[in-house]
Amino acid sequence: MYPPIKPYESGFFQGANSEKHQLYYEVSGNKEGDPVVFLHGGPGGGTDPEDRQFFNPEKYKIVLFDQRGAGKSIPSAELENNTTWDLVKDIEVLRQKLDVTKWHVFGGSWGSTLSLAYAQTHPDRVKSLVLRGILTLRQSELRFFYQDGTSHLFPEQWEEYLAPIPEAEQHDMVKAYHSRLNSPDENIRLAAAKAWVKWEMATSRLIVSADAVAQAEKDDFANTSARIENHYFVNEGFMRDGQLLEKQEIDKIRHIPTIVVQGRYDVICTATTAWALKRTWPEITLHIIPDAGHSSREPGIEKKLVEAADIMVSKDTQHIMMKL
Repeated sequence: MYPPIKPYESGFFQGANSEKHQLYYEVSGNKEGDPVVFLHGGPGGGTDPEDRQFFNPEKYKIVLFDQRGAGKSIPSAELENNTTWDLVKDIEVLRQKLDVTKWHVFGGSWGSTLSLAYAQTHPDRVKSLVLRGILTLRQSELRFFYQDGTSHLFPEQWEEYLAPIPEAEQHDMVKAYHSRLNSPDENIRLAAAKAWVKWEMATSRLIVSADAVAQAEKDDFANTSARIENHYFVNEGFMRDGQLLEKQEIDKIRHIPTIVVQGRYDVICTATTAWALKRTWPEITLHIIPDAGHSSREPGIEKKLVEAADIMVSKDTQHIMMKL
C-alpha cells in the first residue's frame, strides 16, 4: 500500500435524477494524473481513507465517492431511488463533473458488481478494470452466504445470525431480515442491523478479525450497511439473474484490460463466481490468492491489488496485459 494522503478536493454532488441524494466525493493524488474511480463495497459500505492507498499518488488522479445513502452521503441509509442503475448514472454525473473522458475503474465485492454494471453500460468510458471478490448477485450466490453454504463453515456465528429470526421464517433469511430492518421500531431495526453486519464481519477474513466484528456494534455503520445491502439483495440487484455474466453483456467489455483478484477461501463472494466470469471472459487475468478470504485487507489480496493498479497506470497497458 502507498503512504497515506489527503484529498485536495472534496464536496458533494447531486445524484442523477434526484434532488434528495447528495453524494460525497473526494479527489487526491496527482491533479494531472491518470483518473481512477474507486467503487466501494456493500452496497452501503462507504469509503475509507485507506482506499486511496491502493494507488500510486504520483501517477493517479484518485477519485472516491460514497454511494447513495452510504458513508458521508446524505440522507444516510436512504432507500428511495437507490438502485444499481441509479448508481451507474451517478458515476457518469461524477465523471462529467470532474471533466474526465475515460477512467480506470477499481471495485471489490459489491464494488465489482457495480464496476461490471457501469462498464457494460458505458464501455467507452472505461480504460481498465481491477476487480476483487467477484459478486454478480445471482440468487445462488446470495443463497450460499445468507441461507445455506457459509453457515456450514461458521456454525457458531450462524447461530447468532439466526437468533433474531423466528424458526418459521428462517427458510428465507434475506426476506425475514428485510421486515425487521424496515421496522418502525428502532430497537428491532437496530438489533437486526447489528446481527446482519456481524455475520458479514465475522466471515470476511480467513482468520476472524475481532476488530472487524467490532464494527458491527457501531449503530450508524450497522444501520446503513444492513439496510442498503438487504434492500439490494431482496430486490435481486435490480437486474436479471446472471445478467452481468451473460455473453451479450460481456461482449460489450471484452476489449477492456481487466485483472481480477480473488481469495481462494472467500466465503462471502466465492471463487466459483470469479471462475464463471473467467470462463465467459477468458481474456481477463485472474489471480486466486491461496491464503486469503474476502477482505481487501488480507495481505495477499492487498498486495496483488496494488500491483494490479500499478500495471493499469502504465503507459503501455495493452502490452503489459499481453505478458500476464
